[in-house]
Amino acid sequence: MLTKRIIACLDVDAGRVVKGTQFVNLRDAGDPAELARVHAESGADEIVLLDITATHEKRGTLIDTVHRTARELFIPFTVGGGIRTLVDAESIFEAGADKISINSAAIRDPNLIEQIAARFGSQAVIVAIDARLGSNGERYDVYVAGGRTPAGRTATEWAVEAEQRGAGEILLTSMDRDGTGIGFECQLTSRVSSAVQIPVIASGGAGNASHFIEVFRSGKADAALAASIFHFGIENVRDLKTVLQKQGIPMRLPC
Repeated sequence: MLTKRIIACLDVDAGRVVKGTQFVNLRDAGDPAELARVHAESGADEIVLLDITATHEKRGTLIDTVHRTARELFIPFTVGGGIRTLVDAESIFEAGADKISINSAAIRDPNLIEQIAARFGSQAVIVAIDARLGSNGERYDVYVAGGRTPAGRTATEWAVEAEQRGAGEILLTSMDRDGTGIGFECQLTSRVSSAVQIPVIASGGAGNASHFIEVFRSGKADAALAASIFHFGIENVRDLKTVLQKQGIPMRLPC
């Protein structure tokens, strides 16, 4: 049985890790390189660093931050935010990333997924989808530019297209649950997971171990990503994995 992954996320703004609620009200959480090392040592399977204001500010990813963080890690390292072209992706890989995450740029030019996958392989391309439940209470709408702009797509249809174009994984964030600590949006996760064959990473809303159990079981997630509960010491990755394994969720426990 394939193990489920626990991923620690570093949302970075101006070189510092921050965390807010539903993409606003950000508060400082520390230095990205230092936090990445701590999370890796405590048992995180992967680290994701997202430069959350790069697209909105129309600038590139903070390469120095990526380089400093990569030097601290011996586990898979994903970087996203401000990657608009194949050249941008190349610079992130050269700085030490193992995978890149693209969001707004992929919506604007879906061919970018194919270009990066052809150059670096599908396993290195994650398409990030930020979604919010629509006013009709039935469909989940995609947003871009750090959750500021509706993309006119549903999460499920966009995930399917991203897979067809060469994405190796989907990073699926519920904007409604982000930073709330009330649990993952399992309905959203299940819909997307059922529609694609590639792994889906659930994000947004983690508050305790039971939320991870729920998203792995009913949400059908292949991995679960969290930020606040790790940054502010609410959950230790090692302890979280032990609880999950005792509940029958296959985990890779740290040495």
